[in-house]
Amino acid sequence: MSKSEPVEASNFIRNIVDNDVASGKNGGQVVTRFPPEPNGYLHIGHAKSICLNFGIAKRYDGQCNLRFDDTNPGRESEEYANAIRDDVSWLGFEWNELRHASDYFDKLFEFAQELIRQDKAYVDSSSAEEVREMRGSLTEPGVPSPYRDRSVEENLDLFQRMKDGEFDDGEHILRAKIDMASGNINLRDPTLYRIRKVHHVRTGDKWSIYPMYDYTHCVSDALEGITHSLCTLEFEDHRPLYDWVLDVLKTPCHPQQIEFARLSLEYTMLSKRRLIQLVEENHVHGWDDPRMPTIVGMRRRGYTPESLRDFCDRIGITKNDAWIEMAVLETCIRDHLNKNAPRRMAVLDPIKITITDLPEDYEETLTFTNHPQDEAAGTRPVIFTREVFIDRDDFAEVPPPKYQRLIPGGEVRLRGSYVIKCEEIIKDADGKVLELRCTHDANTLGKKPEGRKVKGVVHWVSATHGVPAEVRLYNPLFNRPDPTKADTLAEAFNPESETILTSCVVEPALQQAEPEQHFQFERIGYFVSDRSDHRTDSPVFNRTVTLRDTWAK
Repeated sequence: MSKSEPVEASNFIRNIVDNDVASGKNGGQVVTRFPPEPNGYLHIGHAKSICLNFGIAKRYDGQCNLRFDDTNPGRESEEYANAIRDDVSWLGFEWNELRHASDYFDKLFEFAQELIRQDKAYVDSSSAEEVREMRGSLTEPGVPSPYRDRSVEENLDLFQRMKDGEFDDGEHILRAKIDMASGNINLRDPTLYRIRKVHHVRTGDKWSIYPMYDYTHCVSDALEGITHSLCTLEFEDHRPLYDWVLDVLKTPCHPQQIEFARLSLEYTMLSKRRLIQLVEENHVHGWDDPRMPTIVGMRRRGYTPESLRDFCDRIGITKNDAWIEMAVLETCIRDHLNKNAPRRMAVLDPIKITITDLPEDYEETLTFTNHPQDEAAGTRPVIFTREVFIDRDDFAEVPPPKYQRLIPGGEVRLRGSYVIKCEEIIKDADGKVLELRCTHDANTLGKKPEGRKVKGVVHWVSATHGVPAEVRLYNPLFNRPDPTKADTLAEAFNPESETILTSCVVEPALQQAEPEQHFQFERIGYFVSDRSDHRTDSPVFNRTVTLRDTWAK
């Protein structure tokens, strides 16, 4: 998908729900859920699911639950659960009820006993390797377990003893009894419970067995009265199992599972395994590194909730896998910040200009607008002095063709101030330009110079009043559109994904910025004061996105 796609993109799930509501299905109610496992930080792919589930519920005045799939103790923590709650709230959504799969452990156990009583589940004492071998392949049918025909009484007894902690991990599992010859491997007697003697963060040591996701998922949906269970496409082959469990148990509520394509974003990896590798191998500085596609990372980078919701709306919901161009994401944040971010001046690579025809103690207070399209944003004072800084890129001793910034003997306007002329270049022993000595045209404040055209305009910061700052520039974390095709993570990693500039100078108004405050640095890009490291006495700004699209072909 390119950035030129319409904002109102395709959403086939919305069409399905429209028809369901119109026909009175489920009494016209819409109840969805977002069910993350609290074993890591959410990323932008999860944001797509969050926006879909909460957005669908809101569209129909329905409800959306936040449910933690906490069925895998040992890998889950309250740190992750708290981060997930924060992310969902930050994105602008409110859940109807906060639930946990562990809320249903007693009910899940009772339902499993009912499956055994119906001879639809059995305890298998085969080893994990034997179970894998007997399951077969895509081309070969499975082989029934020698324990498949255990009596109902024996299965109930063994299952209870599994719960009571009588057996070691891996000694037994509970399997559904479906069809070992099914063309769908997920129906070849899938595991429903396994023994895991691990402390659970919510239930403590009450349980020695834990239900598998496929079993927990459908039953939890049914118990919560979910009407539309929205999943990514990898669960499409699991839907027959979802329906089988609920049909056999005859639950009063039988949610409809609908699958959609997961997000594939260029220059990005969303695999949890790969993201963990990035963190553990110190390719990045943590889960909230501004280069990471995690929601906390993107937030620290300067992405706003509005821009991420807009992005999810633009890309739409389909069943077809497709790569989304990075330009689409960047257009969303650029559009939002262009309308909302106040303007400021910052010099990232300073070169000093001395205006020799001004007194050494000269100061003049100028008035700058905070936003050119928003009068309500007001104005701010900016002090103009004899010595100012401009960016080194805004001077060229030997200019390329069509260069319209400062050159020896040339003129340029200092943004919102005067036209200056470069009269002299001061260099060090190595030939590096240290200072430009200039004169100014006192009649050009707010006016065009008489008898000549000066096309170039450059931003500046007072050398006297400017504030030292650190500025961090970010580029894509990977060096190719599809980093998954690289042989190793290191091969795909972009060593120029982060540049830290420590000699920047910003206008004094930026010293008062609060963490997570957004700005447009004029002529440079959109920046945010760092959520963690920014201080008034030590400002730190992260580049969110460049001023213009750098992906244009």
